[in-house]
Amino acid sequence: MVGYKELAQYGVFSIEEVKKITNNNAKTAYSLLERLMKKDLVRKIRKNIYSCVNPATGQVIASRYQIACAVTDTAYISHHSAFEFYGLANQVYYEVYISSETKFRDFEFENIVYKYVISKSKMGVVEPKNTSGVRVTDLERTVIDNIKDFKKIGGFEELLNCLENVNYLNESKLKSYLEMYDIQVLYQKTGYLLFHYKERMQLSDDFFEYCKSNIGKSTRYLLEKSNDENYYNNEWKLVVPSNLFSVTNQSGDELV
Repeated sequence: MVGYKELAQYGVFSIEEVKKITNNNAKTAYSLLERLMKKDLVRKIRKNIYSCVNPATGQVIASRYQIACAVTDTAYISHHSAFEFYGLANQVYYEVYISSETKFRDFEFENIVYKYVISKSKMGVVEPKNTSGVRVTDLERTVIDNIKDFKKIGGFEELLNCLENVNYLNESKLKSYLEMYDIQVLYQKTGYLLFHYKERMQLSDDFFEYCKSNIGKSTRYLLEKSNDENYYNNEWKLVVPSNLFSVTNQSGDELV
């Protein structure tokens, strides 16, 4: 079909890409797009966002991440969806979280719900190698964002599941993102949680001393609503569930 091969080179495309193969003739471009859609060779994702269909699978060529990043000029993958992108999530959700400076309405396409999250900063947003049209928070910002917003996105149990799969974090980047948000309780929660993965994530004592230097004197709850028995962790000034998790240190003693 005329035009399909050229458009199939894009993960997602707009009418502007169609115009490029019709000598910038808008009328011809819309006619071509309509013909391709009638033959189910192209599907409309939302206003002025399209993708070609792979006849072998019957699915659009674009990945969920390419679709997400095409929604606005500032859109990028964040939170649990970023963990999924990096292959660190235990569960694959039927939701994609998209941070963006420009607000948009949540929408659904082929059983995937694309959800808006307000973008606080572009810091730590990268374009991974060997991808096209994908922007995503780097691993360190992904960790901080998920610790900050686990009540809204993913949940605490899934956060722990994802952290279990992280093998290395750059602590200089972690500090930058903590400073970006500058929220006292975030220093407390980050320090407390990541200490349990200290060896695996290759984090130094200096990093945890840095977190402690920013926690102030206020006592906070790690989980605001918990049916479990809680205890007060004086080191981090946090009230945490007693059976949150248990890890074994090198001497075989349990740390709770």
